[in-house]
Amino acid sequence: MTDVTGAPADVLHTLFRSDQGGHEQVVLCQDRASGLKAVIAIHSTALGPALGGTRFYPYASEQEAVADALNLARGMSYKNAMAGLDHGGGKAVIIGDPEQIKSEELLLAYGRFVASLGGRYVTACDVGTYVADMDVVARECRWTTGRSPENGGAGDSSVLTAFGVFQGMRASAQHLWGDPTLRGRKVGVAGVGKVGHHLVDHLRADGAEVVITDVRADSVRRILDRHPSGVTAVADTEALIRTEGLDIYAPCALGGALNDDSVPVLTARIVCGAANNQLAHPGVEKDLADRGILYAPDYVVNAGGVIQVADELHGFDFDRCKAKASKIFDTTLAIFARAKQDGIPPAAAADRIAEQRMAEARRH
Repeated sequence: MTDVTGAPADVLHTLFRSDQGGHEQVVLCQDRASGLKAVIAIHSTALGPALGGTRFYPYASEQEAVADALNLARGMSYKNAMAGLDHGGGKAVIIGDPEQIKSEELLLAYGRFVASLGGRYVTACDVGTYVADMDVVARECRWTTGRSPENGGAGDSSVLTAFGVFQGMRASAQHLWGDPTLRGRKVGVAGVGKVGHHLVDHLRADGAEVVITDVRADSVRRILDRHPSGVTAVADTEALIRTEGLDIYAPCALGGALNDDSVPVLTARIVCGAANNQLAHPGVEKDLADRGILYAPDYVVNAGGVIQVADELHGFDFDRCKAKASKIFDTTLAIFARAKQDGIPPAAAADRIAEQRMAEARRH
């Protein structure tokens, strides 16, 4: 069903009327010469210019792409608020297989669209886009972060993303077991690509036993070669979440990992990972709590990357960024304390804290 504009009615309902909506602006971008089809979603600029990455992905439909952009942009508002950044939330998606259609011409066209927003949206890397891509986008758009050091940027933001997730895990261990160390704990990491492989390094350095899986065999092989002991691999995520004796589950691939199928069979006591939008739908956070599984909200623990790219706008300093990212430990503990105080799941507690900061910003 479509509305009078021809757009899918459920997308417009999400945008204007649902609890998942409330976005300030959504831009549909097309450049036929390069094959670019993109969606830029700005959820909020209450705290400052919207900041969020560009995802390049072969969506099954344009409707799915718009829905993903809306969800991701909203998540960035909450992530940036909880990270203490003076930025609102935005996200962009480019529709298509990056290995098939990504080109300099397409990225330059995309950069012109971002530039046309006049700084309301600041872009960076996400799934399917890399530092080299942001260098190209930046040739047409000054509001581009995640660039290479050679081009005045901060480089790969996955380094601090993984560091932040590790701090969230340490806080979760402190809350549940009274000790922030992961030594002797068994941690399952689903997705060992850009962020996941750095996370494994942190976990092994801290003495954790790690179980990994990834849809790419070469990514698994790289980890096993790098860590000949203390790391094992399983066939898929289904096997990983059922692993006997698993203490922590870290979803580090695409979203929706926590759903009606996975939560009932999850063996881990803690979920803390880098993936965005891990909760497949509202209510999953309560299902986790009912099973006694401690959930570290994804947008809180994976904020290291956005802390890094935000800093790039002010002259990048890695040590300053790492110090900010290390505070994810304290922020995660504060969320668990608020959840206990209010008698709600941690995800709801994080939302309340983020919404409070955004509401206060709107009043001033």
